Amino acid sequence: MTPDKFAPLDPVIHSQVRLAVLSILASAAQADFNFLKSAAGTTDGNLSTHLAKLEEAGYIRIKKSFQGRKPLTTCILTERGRSALSRYVKALEDYLPKEIKSKAS
Repeated sequence: MTPDKFAPLDPVIHSQVRLAVLSILASAAQADFNFLKSAAGTTDGNLSTHLAKLEEAGYIRIKKSFQGRKPLTTCILTERGRSALSRYVKALEDYLPKEIKSKAS
């Protein structure tokens, strides 16, 4: 396959942290900031930047509240985000040789 035949990968998702966030949210109804930070292995500032990009794209919704006196940031995958992640995975699969795809099934 030549590079001109590869489907483009969504640049919003094509980041290790943003892909991790979307993957986590795809299997959970929601996740809080600290859980996402720990799971993605990143810092507060780095995660905040990535969450802002995902929210700008409409891929996640961020809900801010308080749990007792502590701020609580919760992230939820939107339908647009779920569709984008699905398209991204499908496009990424097109990059793989048939031998790898058949072993993964």
